[in-house]
Amino acid sequence: MVSDKPGIRSKHVCVIGAGPSGLVVARELRKEGHSVVVLEQNHDIGGQWLYEPDAEGEDPLGRDPFLKVHSSMYESLRLLSAREIMGFSDFPFLVKRDRDMRRFPGHREVLLYLQDFVEWFGLRELIRFNIRVEHVGMVDYGEFGKDLRWVVKSKEIITKSDDDDEKMVEEVYDAVVVATGHYSHPRMPSIKGMGTWKRKQFHSHIYRVPEPYRNEVVVVVGNSFSGQDISMEIAGVAREVHLSAKSLDITEGLSKVLDKHHNLYLRPQIDSLEEDGTVLFVDGSSVIADTILYCTGYSYSFPFLDTKGIVVVDDDRVGPLYEHTFPPSLAPSLSFVGIPRKIIGFPFFESQAIWIAQLLSGKRTLPPWNEMMQSIKDFYNSVDAAGLPKHNTHDIANFEYCERYGDHVDFPHLEEWRKELCISTLKNLVVNLETFRDSWDEGDEKLLQEAFQSPHFTQLGSQVLTFQSQSERP
Repeated sequence: MVSDKPGIRSKHVCVIGAGPSGLVVARELRKEGHSVVVLEQNHDIGGQWLYEPDAEGEDPLGRDPFLKVHSSMYESLRLLSAREIMGFSDFPFLVKRDRDMRRFPGHREVLLYLQDFVEWFGLRELIRFNIRVEHVGMVDYGEFGKDLRWVVKSKEIITKSDDDDEKMVEEVYDAVVVATGHYSHPRMPSIKGMGTWKRKQFHSHIYRVPEPYRNEVVVVVGNSFSGQDISMEIAGVAREVHLSAKSLDITEGLSKVLDKHHNLYLRPQIDSLEEDGTVLFVDGSSVIADTILYCTGYSYSFPFLDTKGIVVVDDDRVGPLYEHTFPPSLAPSLSFVGIPRKIIGFPFFESQAIWIAQLLSGKRTLPPWNEMMQSIKDFYNSVDAAGLPKHNTHDIANFEYCERYGDHVDFPHLEEWRKELCISTLKNLVVNLETFRDSWDEGDEKLLQEAFQSPHFTQLGSQVLTFQSQSERP
């Protein structure tokens, strides 16, 4: 809703994290007239997309509350989404000569895109690098929606090892935006014998290259896309790879992969781990493994945030959050960007950023507290009624929801070509798991031409390099 209060209020705002969501929040806050400081624990922007090849100092199962390594990218990772659909609304993800020109480029190309975004909009001056946020808490808790300020305590990171002698800096802000992402803190299963299993156990958070697994017998736990992708890569060097899945009902694409890689086997869930290295599966079969690699996803974690119990993480449900963004009792002075999953991320983050910036300036207002709480309750009930696990609360997978969200600030709806390219990729992935990034049909060719001629790609006056047609590709 639009505020009827005259004048625009400028706030001093702390944004935690300089990944894609934090960067677009910083831009929108400044555009709205706010004073912005972005605190980033790494030496550069990018968040997850800032690849860190050295993860040796990390706990192999990611059990530390404050992780030393933020990025979970592995060296060979390529995009799951085509680049055309990823760009912010006013900054297309263009193909540039002398860079990775593929439709589904590697992770470094996304980092370069974000660096281009930062330079184009002059955001680097807002960011303090090598700063780890240790504590965020309320200065005083006044009347709902008013007089609420935040103390932020942070340290400069000299090395990746903790240094208790480093001086803590304490600052007070009118508002805090948490933009720390959701692909850093490992989500681990509970398996009988995990604590006493003597051989190597890792979470995919620290997986980088397949070479350490050469000639090994590896059990990969988790049949999500990352589990499949990493299994295919490790199968190129390992003696055997056993992919443990909750369901043995697999896609056509995975079936093709299993037929091709004769040392890659599909297994059911693990029943228990034995001290001699045996992995027992629920169907009674077993293997003696050298390594177990857990591709079991990630949990939301905010170890620095103290809201006196107002915002909690319960089995990966961050709440209560109105529209996955605002805790009703603390909004708009505290907000979260980048919580939703299974969306076209960059445009959605942008709509979140605009809403936050305009709420803080007073240009718009949130509904009353009781209405927001009822909305959250209704949403939780709908999740339960659909039979979805609590940890899938923030999995959106719904274009219509994204568009309704954008309507709060008149953010443009996703273009039809963007939606259709997204759906086309998912269908291709299901059938052609190993090749979908480099082979597509004539329907995509037509959608690409429509995309390149759309205002999204022509708005900057840039020349868009078109891709070779399928028949011309090697």
